[in-house]
Amino acid sequence: MHTFGAGVMIGTPLTTSGGTAISNPSPVQFGILQEVTLEDSWEVKELYGSNQFPVDIGRGKGKVTMKAKAANINAELFNTFVFGQTVATGYEAIYQDLTGTAIPGTAGGGWTITPTPPNSGVWIADLGVQGANQIPFTRVAGAVTPTGGQYSLTGGTGVYQFSVQDHTNAVVAFINYVYQNPTNPTAARNVAVVNQPMGYAPTFQVDFMAQMHGNTYYISYPNCVSTKLSRTFKNDDFTVPEFDIQAFANAAGTIFTIYLSE
Repeated sequence: MHTFGAGVMIGTPLTTSGGTAISNPSPVQFGILQEVTLEDSWEVKELYGSNQFPVDIGRGKGKVTMKAKAANINAELFNTFVFGQTVATGYEAIYQDLTGTAIPGTAGGGWTITPTPPNSGVWIADLGVQGANQIPFTRVAGAVTPTGGQYSLTGGTGVYQFSVQDHTNAVVAFINYVYQNPTNPTAARNVAVVNQPMGYAPTFQVDFMAQMHGNTYYISYPNCVSTKLSRTFKNDDFTVPEFDIQAFANAAGTIFTIYLSE
């Protein structure tokens, strides 16, 4: 038989990171699968006599590992296979200002800008200001009157105070910040990953299948844990998270079962 392509890979959560059994598990597919590597390896011990090569070899400890590259990023995928904690609704993001705003002058001497977050969001944290020359402004305390190249914030309201000098010089300010929106987009999810005791990890089942010409290679791993999650962000390419997974025996002693339609 032959197979072609990356196949299909689905994980079914078994326990949370704290070891609580999931009574009604929702299987999650590794979406837009790019590549899967399944590897079975063993330590060996060689018995030597007086000659160069061993006269016998004994197999020692074994390890069953998987690597999966899946381009579809979502909270359920990460939480099911890596974190095993709580998925909540709500959305936070960085607003990167790419257009800038000329520092205005107002009656009474206020030179302020109040950013309007996208999608009716709410400003929650400052991430700095820079000019058109990409030189960052210096933030000063709210009680201090800013001078050229400085800004301050009025409490936690997201009102940015600038200087009369920068207004006079027609300086354009690029303001970056964090904003949140609990309902928009409606599909937004988040996972607050908390520090847990060593040994805690979610467990899950993995089912993988590859096919060609009606022939099927199907392998099922009843007990697995993640050992690594990698995310590489490139300047001119898609982000494809990579999951490292290790299988271990279930209560019946099974590591995996292979089904082949040869």
